[in-house]
Amino acid sequence: MVEQRSLEVREQQLDAVFGALADPTRRAIVRRLASGDATVGELAEPFAMSFQAVSKHLRVLELAGLVERSRRAQQRPCKLRIEPLVAAGGWLGDYRELWESSFDRLDVHLTKKKGSAHA
Repeated sequence: MVEQRSLEVREQQLDAVFGALADPTRRAIVRRLASGDATVGELAEPFAMSFQAVSKHLRVLELAGLVERSRRAQQRPCKLRIEPLVAAGGWLGDYRELWESSFDRLDVHLTKKKGSAHA
């Protein structure tokens, strides 16, 4: 039962990560934070949106565990948390063998087809 609960928690975390990354603005924020911590103001600069709108995007990223905010004097710098991305990458990696074997089968099929066309 504990293992089932753990699986459910991991699935919920993956849902939150993939849901957060479904939005292009949030993906851009993640890309920016990959190069270092930034304030909300710095993150808002490239977007034609209010600080409030950027803060809403940050909140979704926080709920997914992708962003962490701290407090430094008057600023609240945001930091990227890599662990949820690693987990999502691991989940996708589980399907890599499936994709690669599908491409290998397609390659064999196309090679056979090409060979029979020249015969």
